[in-house]
This record gives sequence, C-alpha cells and structure tokens, in this order.
Amino acid sequence: MTSFLALVADFPGNPQAGLRNNTARAVPDFRTDLPLRGGHETASTRIAVNTRLKVLVLSILSLAIGLLAGCKGEQSASASTAPAAASAPAGKAALSVAMVHAEKADWSLDLAANGTVSAWQEAAVGPEIGGLRITEVLVNVGDEVKRGQLLARLASETVEADVAQTRALLVEAQATLEEAHANADRYRQLRNAGMSSAQQLVQSETAENTARARVEAQKARLKADELRLAHTRVVASDDGVISVRTATVGAVVQAGQELFRLIRGGRLEWRAEVTGAEMSRVKPGMKATLALPDGSRVEGKVRILAPTIDPQTRNGLVYVDLPRNSQARAGMFARGEIALGDAPALSLPQTAVLMRDGFSYAFVLDGQHVRQVKISIGRRSAERVEVLSGLDANAAVVASGGAFLADGDLVRVVPPGTEQASN
Repeated sequence: MTSFLALVADFPGNPQAGLRNNTARAVPDFRTDLPLRGGHETASTRIAVNTRLKVLVLSILSLAIGLLAGCKGEQSASASTAPAAASAPAGKAALSVAMVHAEKADWSLDLAANGTVSAWQEAAVGPEIGGLRITEVLVNVGDEVKRGQLLARLASETVEADVAQTRALLVEAQATLEEAHANADRYRQLRNAGMSSAQQLVQSETAENTARARVEAQKARLKADELRLAHTRVVASDDGVISVRTATVGAVVQAGQELFRLIRGGRLEWRAEVTGAEMSRVKPGMKATLALPDGSRVEGKVRILAPTIDPQTRNGLVYVDLPRNSQARAGMFARGEIALGDAPALSLPQTAVLMRDGFSYAFVLDGQHVRQVKISIGRRSAERVEVLSGLDANAAVVASGGAFLADGDLVRVVPPGTEQASN
C-alpha cells in the first residue's frame, strides 16, 4: 500500500512531484509540455487538464482507502472467530452407548467332561453242549428278555436217544438189584438154619451191593443225559436287552460259543473321563447332565468313582447311572456336566464381551471416553457370561456395540434401549 501511495504522489500534476524527481529522468508535465493546437497555449486548456488530473487522483485515493478498510475488516473478523473456534468441542462422539454393571449371583458350578455310554454289565449267552445244530432262533437284537426265556433251540434227537438208552439201562439195573436182594435174603435164612456156608452168604450180599451201585450209576447217568437235553434250549441268564446276536439257524455250535449278548437289566452308564485333580471334587450321588448327539439331554447320577488313574492319560473314570428310557445307546460318545454345587459369580451380558485376537475384552467408561480392558471369562448361563478376572465389580461397562469402538473413543451415554435411535 505504501508503494502505491508513493506512486500517486509522484504522478504528474502533484505539487510535490517536482521535488522528488530532481535526480530522476524528467517526466513530461501536461500543464507545460502538452502542445496546443496551433502551437499556442490557452488558459482554458490548462484548467481542463488540471481538473482531469484532480479527478483521477481523487478516484485513486478513494480506491486505496477502500482496499485498506477491507484488509482491516478481514483481520478483525479473523480475530473474532478465533475464540469461538477455541471454545468449540475437541471432537464428535464416536457412538451412543448404554452402560451396564456386572451382577453378582450364585451360579451352579459344573464340571465338564467327555465319555462313552456303555452297558452297566453285559452277559454272554451260549450253549453248554457242543456238536449240535441250531434249529430255531427266537429273539433278535434290541429285544427285551426275561431270565430263563428261550432264545434258541438246538437239535435234540441224539440227546433224547441217549436219555432213552440210559433209562432202559436203569430199569435193567433195578431188576438185577431186586434179584440180588432176593438171593441175599435166601442165603441169610439158610445160614440161620445152618444149611449154608458163610462164604455163600458173603457172595450173595456182595452181588446185592453191586447191583445197588449199578442202579445209582444209571440214575446219575440219566440225570446227566436229561441235563444235556435241557441244554439244547438256550435261555437268557438274566433280565436285559439283547445287544448282539450271532446265532444262525443251521449252524453247528460248540460248547461255550457266544450266541447272544445282553445288557443286564437294560442299565446303561456314562463313563466320564476327568483329571486326577478334578476327581477329588466329585462325590457319589451328584447329578450329571449329558448332551446326546441328537440334541436331547439326559440326567443321571454318579454311582462310583474308579479307584485308579490311567498312567498314560492321567485321567480317571466317573461312572454315572443313566435312566432306562433315555435316548442314550451303548457305545455313544457324549459330552456332559457334573453338578458340583453352587458358587458366586460376577457376570456380564454376552453382548458386553468382545472377542479380539483370541482374547476377551470389555469397554469400561472412563469420564466421557471408553477404555478397553482384558478380562477372563468362565461359565455361561443363558445370555450371561461369568467374568473371572480383569474387571472391577463397580465399573460401568458398554452394554453392546463394542465392535465399533476403539480404546479411548469419545462416547455419549444414553439410557438403555435408546442407543440404536441415538446412533
């Protein structure tokens, strides 16, 4: 602006222009140097020139003053807006959130375990005689049977013939005994009358005893043959459910060969594997709940604990009795929990717990900002998660939406249930 005013001051027609241009190149003066028409200078011409010069100088000065006033206005406006900008908030809230507090309550303390469903006891059923053919099979896998129920029949013709022969031999032995007994009585009478020697009496008594022994032997043989005949009927040794059947009609079986296997009493048990340290917390009579593969759940009761620990796996077995009418089947793998009792728990809603990089986190309110804290979680119940460590019991925790927050974010706290509308 200063250089512009200097230029105006030096413009021709300014009374001080001549003083500043003494040493500079001469500038033509319109008042003296402007040639007039016809080579003569008149007073009216000078007056017109001076008037035009004054108007030009005044216009330039007015423009300069206007520009100067505009610059000062801009500076004052900038100065007035600076305090307003300083007083504005530092940032905008990242999210509107509702806060919750951890709750304390008694939760059931459960011990998780895996194991196999097995038969309480199994009984193998087979023939007690061999070399006979199966003529009939009366049961199949899954059938419930009672003690003594007929399961299969073996060919009995040979054994029946042996029984008939033994009976005939018994009749013969009994007849021989009667004859020997009569002879012995006769010799006793003759000996008393002095008409027989002592040797003859001894021989008759010996024949009688021998005949009596033969009779007893034939009776025992008949009983054995009748027992063999009874063994041609394969019967159940106890109440239960047939789990395996290998008997086939027409097959020749051997003594002791397994034809059927049954689950005694239809009782099943869950053999849960737990560590040695956990076994000390389990007691007989505790309740257990199994989750079967079909989604159903079965409740049982701990019957007994194994007295030993497997040296390879360092695990022990807990035997849990299961009800008969459950959907559990022998050989089924099942997961379950053993109820150890109740224990206090500090819990949060599941929506307040965030999983990042394999760890659990929660966002805690710190003033108007949130702070991310690492927590350890334990049991779950319905829609809540137990917090084992890392969280103050009185801390205000972001109820939901933690996935959209970062550590140190500015938030706006709203009543529960209105955070969606606020966002």
